[in-house]
Amino acid sequence: MKTQKLIMVTFVFACLVSTLSYAGDYDGSKPLIFSVKTILECEPNGESRIVTSEEMQVPNFLIVDCKKMTISPFPTIPGRRDSVIKRLEHIDGKLILQGADDGIENVRDGVGWTASISEDTGRAVVTASGDDVGFVIFGACIPR
Repeated sequence: MKTQKLIMVTFVFACLVSTLSYAGDYDGSKPLIFSVKTILECEPNGESRIVTSEEMQVPNFLIVDCKKMTISPFPTIPGRRDSVIKRLEHIDGKLILQGADDGIENVRDGVGWTASISEDTGRAVVTASGDDVGFVIFGACIPR
């Protein structure tokens, strides 16, 4: 009987420890690889359409590094600047990141953006807005 109790306590402890280590995977304490799944482009007239990452010239994968406060293409792209994370918050089990990017030099394509990453699952939604256009990007993260 004592052996069964010891096995049960050991099992519960092992589950608890594995859950605690998993919970920290998406809280910004480790770099994350963000995979772009779907991009929705929205216009002021109410029209929206799904666009590809190639059309948007967005990398399929990004490295989110909250310690460095940067978001970088993965793999790196020569000449491509990192996005700077200007604000980081933990709200209701979500890692919220915000910033703004100028885009291509001498082109009026700057955007402000917000990313929301579930600290439980790594699922993510990014919204970005510029001149008369908005984007919603759905994706998911894994620890790097």
